[in-house]
Formats: sequence, structure tokens, C-alpha cells
Amino acid sequence: MILWLASYPKSGNTWLRSLLSSYYYSKTGEFEFEMLNKIQAFPAIKYFKNYNDNFIKVDSTVKYWIDVQKKINFDNKLRLFKTHNALVKLDSGNFTDKDNTCGCINIIRDPRNVITSLKDYYEIETYDEALEFMFNEKKILYEEVEKKFLNFNFLGSWSFNYRSWIENKLFPVLLVKYEDLEETPLQTLEEIVLFINKVGNLKNKFDNVKASNSIKNCNFSNLEQKEKLFGFPEANLGDRTKKRIKFFNKGKKNNWKTILPENIKYKLTNKFKDDLKKLNYEI
Repeated sequence: MILWLASYPKSGNTWLRSLLSSYYYSKTGEFEFEMLNKIQAFPAIKYFKNYNDNFIKVDSTVKYWIDVQKKINFDNKLRLFKTHNALVKLDSGNFTDKDNTCGCINIIRDPRNVITSLKDYYEIETYDEALEFMFNEKKILYEEVEKKFLNFNFLGSWSFNYRSWIENKLFPVLLVKYEDLEETPLQTLEEIVLFINKVGNLKNKFDNVKASNSIKNCNFSNLEQKEKLFGFPEANLGDRTKKRIKFFNKGKKNNWKTILPENIKYKLTNKFKDDLKKLNYEI
């Protein structure tokens, strides 16, 4: 069965994958970027290459989402997957269902910090354009490879994306705040591991020593240094430079209170006021 690590882009999903890859797939909590392959992204191009389809429409892969997941789940083993997709039902198919999913960890970050990372990473020229990205209820991401559309993601707006997961009734969801991973990493990681063990029917006990090593090895400065030395293969290629865009970029320096223009602070706070209150973020 699949357990999703679901989030809106630039909300901490890769950090969480790093922590969990280190914790579950190393002996003592060490970490290298190659270990992220243990928790792959979905949808992804590789899962649709064997279908007899021209994939000429942007959303051509949607009708295969469930079929691919059935193939992934053929042996009934627990598998973790990252996704930025909202939990949606589109005309041609559902993103997932209760027969293929045992649970979800939804990681969320204050949208006023998301916007700066989003703007930098997707090379969005202005904050107003980044606002349009985050407010768009029908926002999608996709890739065209050899004239085929094989990596369609339906994001929706920032609010719609996380609500689609935490308000679903099909399977259990653990909401994790990026800020809690920063401020109380060991406690938060323990909560995450116990949730995974429960929904995945794993008998493992929480290993404090290993978790502490994972947290140390996956902190922002270490990930940033690894990217600087070795590059980060999952980072987007810049449209202008054709070079990898820096993925581990600002860390704790990304503080909306000091970075964002006042009008952008106001628009974001006003738009997502109910969500910010619901999630106990500062208004």
C-alpha cells in the first residue's frame, strides 16, 4: 500500500523525504542524496512509458493514475511516495483511492514563506505573479518530453491543495507543520514515524539515537553543503541559464516578516486568513 508524503511545492517535502530516507533506509542515520530514490515522486514520467498512448493532451496520464498504483501495490508492501498533487477527482480519473492508499503525511508551511521559495525556484519574475500561482484554483504543473505529456500534476491553490488531503475521509492523514520540524525536530519526527508504523502495520519501535543522527545529517546547512559540492539532481533546470536552480536556498533566512513587501504580506494574509487561523499561524 502507498503512504503519501503530500505537500504544496516548496513546503518541506524534500526535507521530510530526506529525514525518512535516512531513518528507514540507513543503518545509523546517515544520509546521501541517492537515498531519496527510496521515496520517489508520483506522478512521474517513468510510470507511464509502457502505455500504448500518444499522451498528446496535457492531462493524458490522469486516467492511468489508479492503474499505475495497482501495479505499484501488486505485492502489498508499504511504499512511501512524494507528491505535490492535490487529492482530486478529475473527469478522467481519481488521484488515488482507499484500495491503493493506507495513509498520508501532509506537510504544510506558512504560505508567506512558501511564496519566496516558490518565486525563486520557478523563476517567477514578480511577487504578484507568484500570488497568482498560489491563488489559482486550477493550477497545474506538467512536463512535455518528446512531444508527450507524461508528468501532469494538479496543484490547485495553496489552500485547496492541503485541504484536499486533510479533509478526506478515505484514509488517515497526519498534518505536519514545517515549522515544527524546525523547532522540535525529534518530537515531530517521532510522531511521524509512529504514524507510519501504525498505518503501515510496522512493528518497529522508535529509535531515538538513529532519529537524532538523521536530524543532524539532514539539517539545512548539511543539505545545502551537499548541493554545493555535488549538485542536487532533482533541482529544476533554469529556462534562461539551463543550469540547476539552487534547491536548498534560504533556510531560516526565508522570513516573510523581513523579506516580503507590505502589499504582498497583506494580500497573502487576507486571502488565506481562515487557513492561517485554522493552522495556528500568526495573523
